[in-house]
Amino acid sequence: KQVFESDDFGDQFDQALANVIEVVTSAGGTTNSLVRLVVYVTDKREYLAQLERIGTVWRARMGKHFPTMALVEVKGLLEDAAKVEIEGIAVLSAE
Repeated sequence: KQVFESDDFGDQFDQALANVIEVVTSAGGTTNSLVRLVVYVTDKREYLAQLERIGTVWRARMGKHFPTMALVEVKGLLEDAAKVEIEGIAVLSAE
């Protein structure tokens, strides 16, 4: 089974961010619960070339919330077709 529905970097970024948000919301949090994101990319030049699309995706999914972020370029990711992976840390209240 293919993990990503598209080979397009922007589409993969959108899907990866949606996956992180889904995990947080299923645990009772919101996008504002995210306090740190690490974006792993296989090509930083492709990331930079897609900044406008990434900004559009970001605003659609995260609004004006900007947690601490890091971008890390890696040689490869677990899935061969993956160009981006996002790791998130969220703080959830224990009510």
